[in-house]
Amino acid sequence: MDISLFDFELPKSLIAQYPQDKRDESRLLIVDRKSGNLKHSIFRDLPKELDKDSLLILNNSRVIKSRLIGKRNGKSRCEVFLHKFINDSEFFALLKPHKKFLIGDKVVFDGVNIELEIVELDKDNINNRVKILSNKITVDNLLEKVGYMPLPPYIRRGYKKGYDDVRYQTIFAKKDGSVAAPTAGLHFTQEVFDSLKEKGIVYDFITLYVGIGTFLPVRERDITRHKMHTEEYEISERTAQLINQYLAQDKKIISVGTTTVRTLESNYRIKNMILSGRFSTDIFIYPGFEFRVVSGLITNFHLPKSTLFMLVCAFAGRELMLYAYNEAIKHEYRFFSYGDAMLIK
Repeated sequence: MDISLFDFELPKSLIAQYPQDKRDESRLLIVDRKSGNLKHSIFRDLPKELDKDSLLILNNSRVIKSRLIGKRNGKSRCEVFLHKFINDSEFFALLKPHKKFLIGDKVVFDGVNIELEIVELDKDNINNRVKILSNKITVDNLLEKVGYMPLPPYIRRGYKKGYDDVRYQTIFAKKDGSVAAPTAGLHFTQEVFDSLKEKGIVYDFITLYVGIGTFLPVRERDITRHKMHTEEYEISERTAQLINQYLAQDKKIISVGTTTVRTLESNYRIKNMILSGRFSTDIFIYPGFEFRVVSGLITNFHLPKSTLFMLVCAFAGRELMLYAYNEAIKHEYRFFSYGDAMLIK
């Protein structure tokens, strides 16, 4: 399956650099899979568009301040992007500029007495092994003292401390460990949750710790050769029972975000039911995939040729998604992490 099938032209002016002033004021494009019809709405009206016996599942992972800006060997500016913990003093990271680094190089930070050492280098610049040399400094301490929120590279206006710390986090974020936000959840406010309750719509949470795979492009021309990076996820016993109950009654399960889709569809395939516990997944969802759990999807607008766009094409059909995206572009919807949303039902 050629990657060009998932390409489209996107004006750079539509890549959102800031979120809407209020989370639920984002626009919402509603896509009906059966009729192919589109409807323009606003996110705070989401409950009106859902059946009252629906179950919403959201990802409550919390973004950690995994971006570290320091100086390589105390001289040139560099970036260390933590994406996986090894232990209290070591982690895997992306390095920038990767080609400049040598094993044994040190990274220091202005204003704090913290030093890192490059222990191993990965030719693909993914699993570079980094160790903290400073006594009594754990990885958690390191992120707290010098870490920045890991805004995606297409947000080019620079990190705003305080502002992005709040806005690049869902209001229900609970469990630390993600290096990117589950962005479909960024639109939810307490008012939206209250409206869901008033209509009798139930919602609950899983946790998928979003990994570095969300940043990595598909480099294979034939997308079926692409390998996803493994991510960890958790489902509580109560949530598993609730989802299984809705499945047994053939009620609608609405996934908030592609991370939730990957969690539910991967987990179900273990024993043809939702299981509780902690698991890992490297599931890659593209057209031809059979969905067994999710019957509706709330998601942002994704990058061309990305695994996330391939997932929504698998869910709603490639032609319908290309049509919907073209309409979103025509009506100047805002794209990517801080952009607008889509409900596919």
